[in-house]
Amino acid sequence: MSSTSLKFLVYGCAAAMAVASSLPSSNSNATRAAVKEFPECTSLYQRKSWTAMTNTEKKAYIDAELCLMNKAPKLGVAGSQNLWDDMMYAHIYQANVIHNDGPFLPWHRLYMRVHEVYLQTECGYGGGQPYWNELEDAEAGFLNQSTVFDAETGFGSFKNGDNGCVADGPFVNLTMHLNQTSSDANFCLTRDLDQDSFYQANSTYVNECMVIDTYVDSWNCWGTAPHLAGHMGVGGTMLDVVSSPGDPLFFLHHTNLDRLWWEWQSVNLTARLNEIGGPVVASDAFLTMSNLDYPGADLLDYNGENGGNVTTMAHNLWTAGLLPNVTIADLMDIRGPISCAIYV
Repeated sequence: MSSTSLKFLVYGCAAAMAVASSLPSSNSNATRAAVKEFPECTSLYQRKSWTAMTNTEKKAYIDAELCLMNKAPKLGVAGSQNLWDDMMYAHIYQANVIHNDGPFLPWHRLYMRVHEVYLQTECGYGGGQPYWNELEDAEAGFLNQSTVFDAETGFGSFKNGDNGCVADGPFVNLTMHLNQTSSDANFCLTRDLDQDSFYQANSTYVNECMVIDTYVDSWNCWGTAPHLAGHMGVGGTMLDVVSSPGDPLFFLHHTNLDRLWWEWQSVNLTARLNEIGGPVVASDAFLTMSNLDYPGADLLDYNGENGGNVTTMAHNLWTAGLLPNVTIADLMDIRGPISCAIYV
């Protein structure tokens, strides 16, 4: 078995036990009122490539991330000790309905905005959510030379210390408390670079997705090579399909994937702002491979699909009450009042 194939299995199987049955369920009802509202969109936030940001801008972003990790939680989830844990919970709890399915791209678009709003409103960050242009690094050659791993101006290196945790950078002391099996997990940030897997972020793989005409035919393409390249390339925490948002690089990675989806949409906005599809729930094969339970009524009864398994514009997207629920239709255009962004 190739290294890439093995890493794919690790990524898929990282959820070692059922998600919904093992985490605290105080926020499980997807109709729960949100603890914060979307801010008014008065001007579009510019989402820049990490390499296009000044060191001052990079520091402001990193400082805001550290702020989330040290600010009191809002959701009332057992075991959550800060807003970073809250942010992770929104992904952990519903991992079985936001991967390998039609809502995958829209839900993660919303999740990037939720993260961005919390950086801005809770931690005083004045910029937009940056992205990691992984294609550039994949084609430049050596992943370990990427500026995102700079210990002074980036996210810390890929080198782990004797305790298995990242050895330098701003997140060297990060402790996370929630995972797929426990509300008292207490684990650190790890990385384990895989150059071969990261090559799948290059233009060959991206272009294969770009030339597909319809969302129904393209969602799985985006969810494989361009998506998995970042997770498998960085490794460690990013390999966990459930808890991968614990690595702050997750948000740059998924903002880049959203940028690629927006680039694809922009080829034909008339059609592609109104086009969605794919299954509501991933295949039994994927759920089994990932050791994820089939989602229960606490999620499916509130998704707006009335029991169907085809994703529609009316699909309800939930982020555990961090911000109000929205439909897929609400955020198809990133320039709209929900995302309030533009990629530059």
